[in-house]
Amino acid sequence: MEAMEIDSEKNLHRKHSTYKLLDERFGIQKEMYRGQQYSQIYFARLHMMRTLLYSLVPNWKPHLPVCRVLGLERDKECIIVGTLYKHMKLKPCVLDEYSKTRTVTPLVKPHNFVHPDDHLILEDESGRVKLSGNVLSPSVYVTDVLEAGLPPQIELPLKSREGKYVVFVSGLRVGSSSLNPLQFQLLVDHITGHLGDEKEQGIAAQIVHVVIAGNSIEVPHGLLNGQNLASKDQSRLSEPIKELDILLTQIAAGLSLDIMPGIYDPANFALPQQPLNRCLFPGSSAYNTFRSCTNPHCFDLDDVRFLGTSGQNIDDLDKYSEATDKLDFIERTLRWRHLAPTAPNTLGCYPFTDRDPFLIESCPHVYFVGNQDKYDSRLVKGSDGQMVRLISIPKFCETGVAVVLNLGNLECHTLSFGTQFSS
Repeated sequence: MEAMEIDSEKNLHRKHSTYKLLDERFGIQKEMYRGQQYSQIYFARLHMMRTLLYSLVPNWKPHLPVCRVLGLERDKECIIVGTLYKHMKLKPCVLDEYSKTRTVTPLVKPHNFVHPDDHLILEDESGRVKLSGNVLSPSVYVTDVLEAGLPPQIELPLKSREGKYVVFVSGLRVGSSSLNPLQFQLLVDHITGHLGDEKEQGIAAQIVHVVIAGNSIEVPHGLLNGQNLASKDQSRLSEPIKELDILLTQIAAGLSLDIMPGIYDPANFALPQQPLNRCLFPGSSAYNTFRSCTNPHCFDLDDVRFLGTSGQNIDDLDKYSEATDKLDFIERTLRWRHLAPTAPNTLGCYPFTDRDPFLIESCPHVYFVGNQDKYDSRLVKGSDGQMVRLISIPKFCETGVAVVLNLGNLECHTLSFGTQFSS
């Protein structure tokens, strides 16, 4: 009896971890849109990737000469480093969008724009050449991709990370009819330790960090049309944000929390999306555990490097190329060393003039992508011993599923929350 009384009075203490934010390269500070052309970001990308690929050539094909497109000679094998442009028959055109508004019958837009007649063109500063043969499949590649393999990776720290967990969730869409508020509240109660018995509370105490990967808010359709809103419509516009802040405050009061913007959130549209304004979250932003972050987002947790997006980069790849599943797309961007290979061609991005922030220079240990149709995970290995945990995070509003990562061994499992009642 005495032992039971002692156990019942035992206090649970949440574990902690060291955190380092690494979003500087995704920040837009003094830059301004001043009619810049996107050619400069392509030149910056090509320059950085060419320098990298030239360093790999001696170990790959040391006997072959390196030349430019205009230096090509018939029947002579050589190496050219350039940008891949994909000519697509079904690729949407802005003129087609205009003609659609001028006709009664709208144009049919397929989910995927890949066509058997697609072909690849390699270009550099000197010229361009059409690629033929079966070595490169047009259905796999997209515009402006140079494959370089996994980048160098820092070693995992030797210090123990056992018994620590990170929770990922995306697609909350607070304010939409598809979200059951009780499901989100159950998730909040679970990770804050207010749900379950002592054993479950002990597990919750091992959660050290939460990442919300985009699309947290859904504004009622038709409210953001540029017109002055009536007072009741203004309330409908602000209520989802207030509701989200209440729930985030419950999390931030107990543990570290990162929130990233998504395509439907009140943030800039083009990548990299800048942090959601802290004024939107007066309750949760009062805690120093709350961080409003960029999309893409990069951080270290106990010296384990995390890199992730809210999903726009992978969803756009799905429109212009083919793969067995979304994890294939995620792995390709890692091996191509570029987070957004379709930007700015078909994915909106800021016209950087002297750099390309989407280049992956350091290989993460965990690479996550939010707002996908289902949960999936894979461990990828590189030629130099790199090991990366890929995570596809499902839309919580549709699945009720969050993802949990074991910081010790980088294994994953899911948390599922249902709200079915029986009479």
